Amino acid sequence: MLVLLDDSGAAVQRFERRSPDTTIGRQDGDIRFPDDVFLSPLHAKISWEQDALVVRDLGSRNGTWVFLESAHRLADGDLLLIGSQVIRFRRLGYPGPHPPDADATRRMGSLIPSADIASLTQLRSDSSARDVIQLSPGRDVAIGREQGDWIFPYDPSMSARHATIRSEDADFVVVDANSRNGVALAARGDIPLRHNSRVLVGDKLLRIELPT
Repeated sequence: MLVLLDDSGAAVQRFERRSPDTTIGRQDGDIRFPDDVFLSPLHAKISWEQDALVVRDLGSRNGTWVFLESAHRLADGDLLLIGSQVIRFRRLGYPGPHPPDADATRRMGSLIPSADIASLTQLRSDSSARDVIQLSPGRDVAIGREQGDWIFPYDPSMSARHATIRSEDADFVVVDANSRNGVALAARGDIPLRHNSRVLVGDKLLRIELPT
């Protein structure tokens, strides 16, 4: 069963599904939301694949988002939804040694704690970059509306301290900081779902309810 939730998390509509596949869209699909301008005509599919329930984005314009229920190890290209901010994680790799100049003059540069090996980029609605923050080993980055290393005071849907990007050796893990609205990951390929998983398509928040 799919349950449509309002902004407070209360159920407003239930969709009983007995088919192994359920498609969602604004114009096409088994479940349609014609009033949702952020929803593509055919947006996402939820299906049973080898005894596992998964969601797949169907090439929608705004993506299909699955809210994280535990810490998530970030992979290059991951998109996160934190509050109403779309943030892209990119791997940069370790910088190689800079070749010496012919006249042996040393280059000046900013003093930094260690190598920047990844970045977080705030994306506008046209996918262009706005703000960027660099990530380096041994440094955690807290994100929030009022507290943290990266602050978004203009985002009312973000909690005061919303999430942390935690450094684990050369990897980075996103952890929800008990925020009000959670942290969501854009679906790439099949994303497993379980009972009470929450999926955002367009501006519609759906909760998965599986029979016990």
